[in-house]
Amino acid sequence: MTSRPVDQVLAAVDSGLDQSLERLFALLRIPSVSTDSAYAAHCVAAAEWLAADLAAMGFTAEARATGGHPAVVAKSPGNGGPHALFYGHYDVQPVDPLDLWETPPFEPRIATAPDGSKRIVARGASDDKGQVMTFVEACRAWKAVTGTLPLGITMLIEGEEESGSKHLFDFVRANKADLAADIALVCDTGMWDREIPAITTSLRGIVVDEFKVVAANRDLHSGVYGGAAANPIHMLAKAIASIHGADGRIAIPGFYDGVEDLPPDVLADWKGLNLRAEEFLGAVGLKHPIGEKDRLLIEMVTSRPTCDINGIWGGYTGEGSKTVIPSEAWAKVTFRLVGKQDPVKVREAFRAHIRAQLPADCRAEFFGSRGSAAIALPWDMPVLAKARAALTDEWGRKAVTIGTGGSIPIVGAFKEDLGLDTLLVGFGLEDDRVHSPNEKYDLTSFHKGIRSWVRIIDALAG
Repeated sequence: MTSRPVDQVLAAVDSGLDQSLERLFALLRIPSVSTDSAYAAHCVAAAEWLAADLAAMGFTAEARATGGHPAVVAKSPGNGGPHALFYGHYDVQPVDPLDLWETPPFEPRIATAPDGSKRIVARGASDDKGQVMTFVEACRAWKAVTGTLPLGITMLIEGEEESGSKHLFDFVRANKADLAADIALVCDTGMWDREIPAITTSLRGIVVDEFKVVAANRDLHSGVYGGAAANPIHMLAKAIASIHGADGRIAIPGFYDGVEDLPPDVLADWKGLNLRAEEFLGAVGLKHPIGEKDRLLIEMVTSRPTCDINGIWGGYTGEGSKTVIPSEAWAKVTFRLVGKQDPVKVREAFRAHIRAQLPADCRAEFFGSRGSAAIALPWDMPVLAKARAALTDEWGRKAVTIGTGGSIPIVGAFKEDLGLDTLLVGFGLEDDRVHSPNEKYDLTSFHKGIRSWVRIIDALAG
């Protein structure tokens, strides 16, 4: 029986793994730390290395100015079919503390874990150079075997993700025509575990706010005014305590507008993953989930909205005591949003709720709010089903669709500015030590990551 082109490409990936590792190691040796200006020339070098490598594969590729570190834009028309925009980043986190690294962070090596598995150790191995190169190597294998790609591909690989993508959003808006596509692909996420692949289908949005409660026009002597004057710390604490009900739900009126339940089949899949509190919370010294009582733990941390107080202060906090009733107290708060929750409406509802808890002699002042909406793929999206089937074929385990509690702002920009939904497929693992000393990327993640992208590219091309 004549093998299909995808089978030949997969065989090429296997036979060329050593060469793929050599190219990854070459990129890992470049210390492209974006947040430190001392490494600016290295960021340029990493962008130019990627542009040259992609050009050698037949892409039209260049490192373009952004106002900060350059962004690599590479295009290949493919062999008909849809067009995909792939996003990743070549910049890395600082390596501090250096003395905790077992070997120099920009001298990549293959290490053997206690269980006998192999891992790539270097800064950027997992976040995000190793992940980027899984996609690059998949494209290389397709071109080597068939001379072309089965679908058009544009790559956008930036150099400021680890320092806030300060110039990327303007760059995307200024280059809409060049970045036009039918679907966006991101490889900066992870597997569910070592054996089960995952596609991230939702990212929670966020609202960040800060406020203070003000009472008297100056700090007061508690022996003189105590029992009569309103204490802002007391009032702030009561207002904060009123945000959550005994059932774990957020008691702000209208807060759950736009929040939808998971489809039954997705909820069944998530139940099967069996995320348990004794493992998830036990790792940080806790035992008991405090979220909505009628929800699974995995829902609490990925698909349900939250409110957390991030900081609270006021009055005297120095050594010893000072018998004072402070004139004001402060708090910082963040909300994680899901579904169709409106960040502006959530902020205004929160502020109205806080004001309603305060007595007549107190007032609340709010500062510095910002926010972004949640991102979610339609559960019945055809390309999602295709990518999920491709991952299942490669890993031999049903690929899961999961949400993540964090936010990836560029995904929102792709939707808002380019009209693109984004498939987030990654092969990182929980123990990859991302942003920490001795960062690693499992050799299996790299190898099967390349093979996975070969299959996804084939599936998306139809």
